[in-house]
Amino acid sequence: MTEEQVFEFYRRLAEANPAPETELRWINPYTLLVAVALSAQATDVSVNKATGPLFELADNPAAMVELGEERLRDFIKTIGLYNSKAKNVILLSQMLLDEYGGEVPQDRDALERLPGVGRKTANVVMNCAFGAETIAVDTHIFRVGNRTGLAPGKTPLHVELALERVTPKPFRLGAHHWLILHGRYVCKARKPECWRCIVRDLCAFEPKTPPPPGATEVIADA
Repeated sequence: MTEEQVFEFYRRLAEANPAPETELRWINPYTLLVAVALSAQATDVSVNKATGPLFELADNPAAMVELGEERLRDFIKTIGLYNSKAKNVILLSQMLLDEYGGEVPQDRDALERLPGVGRKTANVVMNCAFGAETIAVDTHIFRVGNRTGLAPGKTPLHVELALERVTPKPFRLGAHHWLILHGRYVCKARKPECWRCIVRDLCAFEPKTPPPPGATEVIADA
């Protein structure tokens, strides 16, 4: 895409959703960190169902450590990889207590030192909790970046760095959310719903999927 097309791409997404937010439910930076760590290979819906009751009992590192790994597993057993995730949540909670006074660090390198926390999780926490202009590339953003031609790349890191290069300043804070939501609900993995995509005329994907019978096609360049 040209610079003008990239700007228009984001402008339309921003106009449709001026205040995008993560669909994970969180109370404070710590609960966001836990929720994102639990969301690996799981849906936000499944994580929210588990963390609702969990965060009523443990919304800080000390309470989580006191809860313990065994009881934590009971709360999150409906989430994939719950055994390893429970272990990591207890370990990272203890590390927060031991090294950071129970506070979640705002530095990416410090976040990535925590057990079970990778670059994607760190970027989400920095963006949502601390207002950093980071872009966490999950499967949705990786797909949208490559499929549309917005930011092609062979790896999530390549796509992340490409997005950092091309995303205009006014859209950097919300870019992460707009792209995830677009990939989750419109630019879907198996069959993108091009017929209702507001940026399809800017997108390199071909052939565009037609509307199903009875559906109304949106005007992409409105």
